[in-house]
Parts: sequence; C-alpha cells; structure tokens
Amino acid sequence: MTTLFHAYHTRSSALVTLVNELGAQIEIRDVSIPRLDGKGGRDPANPHPEGKVPYLTDGAESLHERGAIMLYLTDKFPKAGMGPLAGEAGRGAYLSWLSYYQGVMEPVILLKMSGLSHPYFDAALRDFDTMMARLTEVLKQGPWLLGERYSAADILCSSPFGWLPSLLEGYPTIHAWVERCNARPAAAAAMARDAEQAARAA
Repeated sequence: MTTLFHAYHTRSSALVTLVNELGAQIEIRDVSIPRLDGKGGRDPANPHPEGKVPYLTDGAESLHERGAIMLYLTDKFPKAGMGPLAGEAGRGAYLSWLSYYQGVMEPVILLKMSGLSHPYFDAALRDFDTMMARLTEVLKQGPWLLGERYSAADILCSSPFGWLPSLLEGYPTIHAWVERCNARPAAAAAMARDAEQAARAA
C-alpha cells in the first residue's frame, strides 16, 4: 500500500493536491508535527526520521522531500499525465523545475521572509527578484511551467505563494498562475480537507 504521511497546513498539503490529481489508491495518513505556535508534537506514528512531513512509504520504499515524492508518484501513476515520463517531451524541464524548487525557490523565499541577505546567497542561489523574473519569463510563454501542460511542477512551485501571498505583489503573471493552480478541483479539495483537520485539532 502506498501511504502519504501528512499534517494539515504544511508543505505536505501540496502532496495531497497531487494525490487528488492522480486519482490513485494512495492512503493519506494524518499525523501531528511540532508547530511554530507551540501546538502539536512529534507523532510516534510518523515514520519520518525527523518527525516531519511529507513522508511516503510504498512497500519497502520510503521517500522524503516533496520533489522526490512527486517524481516517484507521477512515474508510478502515469495515466493521470501529471509528469512527463522518461523519453517523453518535457521530461527535462519537468525534472529541472522539481529540482529548482528544492534547490533554489524554497531557500530564496526563506531568506526573503527572514530578512537575511549576503552576496554568497545571491551568487549561489539567485536573489528573489531574479527568481521571480525567471518564473515570469517562463509563464508568459504558456499558462503552466511546461507550456500547455499542467504538471506536478506547477503544484510544487506555486505552493509557497498560497501561504505567502504578499510575495506576489508586483508580479501579476505569477499571481495569475497561482490562482489558476489553486482553482483546480484537486487543490480546492486539499484545502478543504486541511481546513477540516485544522478545525478538529483546534
């Protein structure tokens, strides 16, 4: 059985959206995690070695990190078309965006939100405006990161802006893309599920 360990209103919410898009038999198992407001705590039912989410188990396989989990799932359940397969057009761009999010976007956004800056960060990772200019350039060529094809890369790369909408000020092309992503039924269902879980935990 393929199982996704998830906690509401966290990075793993994007994985719930993907599971909905895939329409696959994947169990979503809710666990608690330590939260910034002091609520929650490490859940012994969560097999993640650091007590975090998301975490995916599939028989003897186990995965952490959203980009890796998304790639694994879109390869495992190809009928939904949520990621180009090996040898298929767009595969290179797809892999690049999944890695770009993990290696560039999330660190740059965290630095932006924390107010930290240093020439080393800009040289190694890119600065925030350069990152946003890159996204804008690509999205002006098509409604999605892969052009006409919506993919798990859109779910992953748009996800932080749902939590931090202030970052979208001055970037109308990216703002419109995030709205398109969030308007999909799979995303709306994931947000509704999270809201229900949050209400139960309140």
